[in-house]
Amino acid sequence: MNALPVGAMRSRSEFVRRPELRMLNISKLSLAYPDCVVVRDFSVQAANGLVLVRGGGGRGKTSLMCVLAGELAADAGHLQLGGVWLHEQPEAYRQQVFWADMRTAAHDALTCRDYLAMVQRLYPAFDEVSLTRAIEGLSLAPHLDKNIFMLSTGSKRKLYLAAAFASGAALTLLDTPFAALDKVSIRFALTLLAEAAQDNTRLWVLADYAQPDGMMLPLLIDLGD
Repeated sequence: MNALPVGAMRSRSEFVRRPELRMLNISKLSLAYPDCVVVRDFSVQAANGLVLVRGGGGRGKTSLMCVLAGELAADAGHLQLGGVWLHEQPEAYRQQVFWADMRTAAHDALTCRDYLAMVQRLYPAFDEVSLTRAIEGLSLAPHLDKNIFMLSTGSKRKLYLAAAFASGAALTLLDTPFAALDKVSIRFALTLLAEAAQDNTRLWVLADYAQPDGMMLPLLIDLGD
């Protein structure tokens, strides 16, 4: 497989260029598997708004998200978030990131309400108003006292989306955020993401198979098909 071509990264003028304002600095990152080069010697800085990691099945979207979350070691390169280098202060780096891996069962024994309370304790900028809005918009209220293992895939994804929007994290990572959602929930999530694109205090990285219709993105990282 070919490495990520230079032309696959496209940026717009909204991109903040002053180094002191850059929230995320990806420096010479390389990640590969025997049959797939995800990125090679890849560098970029992003300060706020939305970034899309686009790629076909098996192109390493989730693996790259795990690297950005500080959960998976890259083959080479470094990550800096809010002035903190992952390799120097891993816990301080991870505390700035919201990442919910849909494959994990780590929180399955918790009720949805307890999970959200845990997220609130972890993130100082947690916004209860945003949480209330997300619970209503995603129709989560009937599920709040259920254990997470009892949820359907769609309801579990709604829970993690509500937590993501309310967390206030500097970097929020969303992997295929619209998968298994009903149309009403997709429209609501797109509305919140459109608002997030205008927020100059947070950076959102979405991984998906295609760019959502009508969504303006300051940066696209294309992993190929």
